[in-house]
Amino acid sequence: MQNLLYKLSLTTKALTTLVAVMLVCAIFIPFSLSAQQRKAPSYPLITNNTYFSVWSNSDKLAESTTTHWTGAEQSLIGLINVDGTNYRFLGKEPEQYRTILPTSEEKDYVVKYTFTKPNGNWTGVEFPATDWEEGSSPIGDGKEDKLKWTSRDIWIRRAFTVAQAEAINKLLLKLTWDDDIEVSLNGEPVFAKKGVSKGYEFIPVDKSKLKGGENILAMHIVNTGGGARADIGLVDHEKPALNKQLQMADQKNVTINATQTIYSFKCGKVDLDVTFTSPLLLSDLNLLSRPVSYITYNVKANDGKTHKVKVFFSASTNLAVNQSKQPVTASKYVTANLSILKAGTNEQPVLQKAGDDVRIDWGYMYVAAPKSIAVSQFITNGKDAVEAFCNGEKTSTVTKGTQLALNTVIPFEQVGAAAVSKFIEVGYDDIYSVQYFNQNLRPWWNTSGKETIEGQLSKAADEYSSVLQKCVSFNKNMYTDAFKSGGKSYAELCVLAYRQGIAAHTLVKSPQGEVLWFSKENFSGGFVNTVDVTYPSAPLYLIYNPILMQGMLNGIFYFSESGKFKDNFAAHDLGTYPHANGQTYGEGMPVEESGNMIILTAAICKAQGNPAYAKKHWKTLSTWVNYLTEEGFDPKNQLCTDDFAGHLARNANLSVKAIVGIGCYAQLADAMGQKATAVKYRAIANDMVSKWMKLAGDKDHYTLTFENPGSWSQKYNLIWDKVLRLNLFPQSVYDTETKYYLTKQNEYGLPLDSRKSYTKSDWIMWTATFAPTREQFDTLVEPVYKYALETQSRVPLSDWHETTNGKQVGFQARSVVGGYFMKLLYDKIRKE
Repeated sequence: MQNLLYKLSLTTKALTTLVAVMLVCAIFIPFSLSAQQRKAPSYPLITNNTYFSVWSNSDKLAESTTTHWTGAEQSLIGLINVDGTNYRFLGKEPEQYRTILPTSEEKDYVVKYTFTKPNGNWTGVEFPATDWEEGSSPIGDGKEDKLKWTSRDIWIRRAFTVAQAEAINKLLLKLTWDDDIEVSLNGEPVFAKKGVSKGYEFIPVDKSKLKGGENILAMHIVNTGGGARADIGLVDHEKPALNKQLQMADQKNVTINATQTIYSFKCGKVDLDVTFTSPLLLSDLNLLSRPVSYITYNVKANDGKTHKVKVFFSASTNLAVNQSKQPVTASKYVTANLSILKAGTNEQPVLQKAGDDVRIDWGYMYVAAPKSIAVSQFITNGKDAVEAFCNGEKTSTVTKGTQLALNTVIPFEQVGAAAVSKFIEVGYDDIYSVQYFNQNLRPWWNTSGKETIEGQLSKAADEYSSVLQKCVSFNKNMYTDAFKSGGKSYAELCVLAYRQGIAAHTLVKSPQGEVLWFSKENFSGGFVNTVDVTYPSAPLYLIYNPILMQGMLNGIFYFSESGKFKDNFAAHDLGTYPHANGQTYGEGMPVEESGNMIILTAAICKAQGNPAYAKKHWKTLSTWVNYLTEEGFDPKNQLCTDDFAGHLARNANLSVKAIVGIGCYAQLADAMGQKATAVKYRAIANDMVSKWMKLAGDKDHYTLTFENPGSWSQKYNLIWDKVLRLNLFPQSVYDTETKYYLTKQNEYGLPLDSRKSYTKSDWIMWTATFAPTREQFDTLVEPVYKYALETQSRVPLSDWHETTNGKQVGFQARSVVGGYFMKLLYDKIRKE
């Protein structure tokens, strides 16, 4: 059936099947609002893994340039020609900039710098800076950086000259930084911002501030935690060359489902539906790991007549580079059943770069289409792609260079009232996905090393109809279950979280033959397999495939059990992505991570209905639980997962984690038949609960830290006591805390604790889940949904935001939003 569908050009049977699938997609619209209303902070288009991830940051698909989740431009362009008239429906062409002063993206440059706060007018042209050091960009703490910056502060001066300033159209700073920045031009402040940049940002500057002769750009950057970087240049925003013949498609609607984003347009006399499908079905590891997303075009006339139609898709080769200056080579070829475009960097530095704001620059991107639909494919410079289509050109003009475009023209020929549907594929072969204790591992789909990306693209084409039907079925079932569990707002938050949470991972097999489901700690350090990122992500995988949950713990267990990690508590991480060679975070979180690992092991065993996984790692779990019994109840001054908030001693919520972890160990011992051990550790946990209530008690609530009246915090770690039926804490604790939380809510959510007004939305969802009543649950969840729809921060959903104004504080595109599924997990396990 599948071969028939795509080796024939829309036979009646094929058309019926395809249209039926698309109609189901269109009919089931859990997230449907009018086109002018928000559906998400950012819209997922291609979401296969942390490197192969493209988003639209505007409510209308053609109003912005598509980007990688980091904010770097990865342009996708979509046009449709109807009876000779061209309409744009996907992507805004990237802005064109002329370099005045290059950033490190283009060329390394020399600066003067100091790590000691300077005296005097250090930003001025006349400042001598004689005692400052000299160094070369790139600047930061990464492996590739030449000027190593590992202190808190750095002060930088960059001297330059500019000729013909009057010829500049619009002067912009081009800069990227981490975390806080102040910039001056010739002694005059021109920009300041707290918080890390979203890739390179462009900041308008009055060009009259440039002077004849020498100029000085001066920066002070503060690294408040995590990675460090600083890069600055100047560009001229060139006047756009407008194509007067190109019209804008009228976007009527956008729908977000778990695995799909569907846009509907009116393009003159035809209607166009465009569906982006990333088939991230967690129950099927082979499909999950297949690095292929579909783009489906469904076209029909809206006036009862017949029209000649063709669709244009263009993908920038920036999908295959870390920086746009990197040269690429592109090619065009065919296989037995596919037409293919391919591109990758000339350098191919496989697994060489590691860090947070880093994109893949090894392996190859692909745009493929079934030969049966007779597409035309060609390669141009990026800025020439749209013009080439509008002029009817289909010949490649270039195969080497920077920022090329892979172009595909999809002919629909005569289209009437009956819908016609065709699809293309976008894929990525990363060759090797991660380095695991100094051994490069291939992606799961090619563990053997004998598979080919062409084989994966071909299989994806053959299975297109069945895969889409599976996706549609899953979309419906997931939404229905979430709606039943938590209502409309909750279900729609789960929809937003689903692809984002999964796409921050990659799937490989360890040399020991174990599943490894590695997360990247997106936009918060870039660490790989961070335990306190795994912890909040867990509900999604415990529901849909506990084997993947094991895959998130296996590497951490191996780190300890191999003797590579020698402490008597659990490690924080396995390295900096994609190098899983051992912990690189600056300090441990001993109570946090040991508690996390024991709790999650217990959750896996509960989800699987047997203690086999715990039995496999019992010696390690026993070491960790003994650490918790000695150090966990009244924690010393240390970090927890909320490390951005700083160190705390006597952290009441962290103490809860230790208590719950000990209770989980007792539960596992009981399941393994170790009754005496179960009784012993259960008694320890119970004794700690009584002490906890006395030390944390503060009249109408429980405190942030022990014996600190007036303070408070979300005790989100309590949720596992409920989910796993440990029954450690009395119901009065939940009643008291929830009632108090409802007095502390702001417009966009419940603050994390009494220190600040910001929050973590994943923790709110956990706190809401243990609320005694459905009404209280809804009251806690609704502001989070309001934040998702109203935040000014147009990035893949940030889990760290201000409750007063809904702005992102930090973090984006993180896997921790998998924690939104906690209520669904609670209901699932409690019913079993």
